[in-house]
Amino acid sequence: MNLPDIEMTVLGVRVELPGNQPLVLLQDPGTGTLVPIWIGAPEASAIALWQQGIAAPRPMTHDLLVEVISAAGTTVEAARISSVEEAVFHAELVLGNGARVDARASDAIACALRAEAPVLCAAEVLEAAGLDPDQAQDVDEEPEDGVDESVAGVGGAAERDAELNRFREFLDTVDPEDFADGGPSQS
Repeated sequence: MNLPDIEMTVLGVRVELPGNQPLVLLQDPGTGTLVPIWIGAPEASAIALWQQGIAAPRPMTHDLLVEVISAAGTTVEAARISSVEEAVFHAELVLGNGARVDARASDAIACALRAEAPVLCAAEVLEAAGLDPDQAQDVDEEPEDGVDESVAGVGGAAERDAELNRFREFLDTVDPEDFADGGPSQS
């Protein structure tokens, strides 16, 4: 039985210290459940710049993709976070002509923002990777902490455990209001 997708709010991009690893934070506005997705620096910049209203003098990659889709006679209807497997989030762009295009979660989110399209999350993904911000530090399972395919160097269990501990520390200090301006922290 497939549950309906949930429309998520893109709270913003943060940089997790001390590793300087960017993540995009999604939130289910109905429940407050957070979905952190670790992403690469270029995608983090693309998302943060867009949310801050900063336009590049020439089209960036995600701008170009949305324009090509438009020139081909269709639209970006949504970005859909479709699954999470071994801490890797999978997504797709849902186009106005009915096509679905496989994408990294970070790229799909960046395109959806530019197209002013919703970011959807499969209920199964929200269940598997969602974190209650008040109880996130109590998570004792193997992490499904949103390592995007663009992140290099994520290795064995010890490294994943260390990364999870750093993420828990981040969650202890993060507040949804930290994302109110849509940009990364300037600390």
